[in-house]
Amino acid sequence: MSKNLQQTPQSEEVDLIQFFKLIGNMFDRLFRFIGNIFKSIFSVIVYVVKALISNFKIIVFSMIIAAAIGYGLEITKKPVYASSMLVKPYFDSKFQLVTNVNYYNALIADGDYMQLSNLFKIEEAYAKKIIEFEISPGPETDNDKILEFEEFIKQVDSSRARKINFEDFLENRSIYSGSVYKIEVKSFKKDIFRSLEEGLNSTFTNTYSVKKMEKRDSLIAIDRERIVKSLNQIDSLKKVYIDVLKEESSSNSGTITLDGMSLVQERVKTKEFELLDKELQLRKSLSNLDAQKVEEDVFFDTLSSFQDVGSEHSSLTSKYSFIFPLISFIILIMVFMLNRVVRFVNNYEN
Repeated sequence: MSKNLQQTPQSEEVDLIQFFKLIGNMFDRLFRFIGNIFKSIFSVIVYVVKALISNFKIIVFSMIIAAAIGYGLEITKKPVYASSMLVKPYFDSKFQLVTNVNYYNALIADGDYMQLSNLFKIEEAYAKKIIEFEISPGPETDNDKILEFEEFIKQVDSSRARKINFEDFLENRSIYSGSVYKIEVKSFKKDIFRSLEEGLNSTFTNTYSVKKMEKRDSLIAIDRERIVKSLNQIDSLKKVYIDVLKEESSSNSGTITLDGMSLVQERVKTKEFELLDKELQLRKSLSNLDAQKVEEDVFFDTLSSFQDVGSEHSSLTSKYSFIFPLISFIILIMVFMLNRVVRFVNNYEN
């Protein structure tokens, strides 16, 4: 019995020692693995720097030649002009707008400039000057995004709304989420943009938007008719109360007076005030309906038009004097590294 008690602590000590040794070996392997990764990265950096130093003259000469070629292409290429307009679509006409812009770009890609000239009612020679159309969400402030998020949350089930935060909402937005859109046109002709507005304006009209506008107008007409009927009923009741007041003012019979004022007259005046308050509310609702129809009586509003003359457009991809040397530098580095790999493979067995 005592021998078993003595062997048990010893065996537990042995197990603990083996366990700690196993953990130590795992950490050693982990640190060795991480060290090898850093060592490999450092070796690659050293090989690249060595290749740069060894072939410094070739690299510099090649980059100078590439920069000269790029600069030559820059000064000889046609200048590109760009202009943009901001629009605010109604009745979900933004879907048709995005579709049509993509269609215009497809016509340009296919070289179908005759169809493009018919759509925009311009000469085919001018249509050939158009490079591309771009559509993107218009300028938005942080407050606009917050208001849009709050409106979105109202439309979502309360249980799901708690799981959606503002960052997720912004990340999952699409081009159809905005209310204002920027349409940018690039062209080789700098004064073509004004003539494109009429064609772009026609892109907002489609069957769905027309039906939605007609449905909105029908609902406004129904609400207006209901409000007008209510106002007529209020006018009739007001006349009744006025007649009652006239009768009560001429005769106080059958009424209880308190401080010289008839209680019946007081009640009539109270009802008349309530009717007046209700009438004001109904007339305000009627004004809101009329204002809504006036404000949204078209399929879009142009917030800013195209400029008469577009501004010269330039982007990083068009800076050939910078891109060409960079590309040549990358290619040379890859060639030098590939050359070292080939040498290493050929000499591996030796």
